[in-house]
Amino acid sequence: MRRNDRRDLGLLLLRLGAGGALAAHGAQKLFGWFGGHGIEGTGQFMESIGYVPGRASATAAGLAEAGGGTLLALGLATPAAGAAAAGAMAGAAAVHAPNGFFNQGGGYEYAATLGLTAAGLAITGPGRLSLDHLLGHAVNRGWMIPAAFAATAAGTAVVVGARARRLRKAKEGEQEALFEEEYME
Repeated sequence: MRRNDRRDLGLLLLRLGAGGALAAHGAQKLFGWFGGHGIEGTGQFMESIGYVPGRASATAAGLAEAGGGTLLALGLATPAAGAAAAGAMAGAAAVHAPNGFFNQGGGYEYAATLGLTAAGLAITGPGRLSLDHLLGHAVNRGWMIPAAFAATAAGTAVVVGARARRLRKAKEGEQEALFEEEYME
């Protein structure tokens, strides 16, 4: 097997694995498939963790994951697909960051891995075993990479920043106990 063939096969495997996981994750949010809670349940959850309005947040995250993941797996519109999926995973990582890195403790390891894989594929390109290649890279041009990442970074910064402000404001209303309960007895 030639080096180019190996690279293209490796990119295909990465696209199928990461894209498939992202698509399934988004389908949980959008349709309730694979044990998910659908738009209503996911919307309630999103609202509870500070992504408001919850239903719109669930829809946006689900579309970025399912749509971005499906397009990555197919190798179609790879810059936009990878950037959208990476943005969704940045939002997920923000939720899990207080729990540390490792997924075992509820950390952001999984979200970071999927997000970085999606971003890497967006930058590297899908390889020859892709719809982008078959279509002459009509939706996979070099200028599309920075454009897709700039748009995604701006949108993600606004959404994650608004969530952080909302959580800070909610926490300001809480007062910590002056003494621990065991000393009060």
